[in-house]
Amino acid sequence: MDSTTTSQERRAEIERLYRQAFDEFGGIALWNVRRLEHPTPRDALAMTRQLRVEGNMAARALAERIEKLCRADH
Repeated sequence: MDSTTTSQERRAEIERLYRQAFDEFGGIALWNVRRLEHPTPRDALAMTRQLRVEGNMAARALAERIEKLCRADH
């Protein structure tokens, strides 16, 4: 996403990546994290540690993307 991306677009992308994380890594890295219907950027950030610690390199890369978007929202 570039600098012209709106806050609303970033939040939609954060939600999409949040769902992707659960779809791809829920069973191995997020088994103890509750999946939310409408996660906030804070919710998404909270799960990135689990992706890094419990997941593989792809999970870590996804965590980095989520963190970058969440921090851009502030």
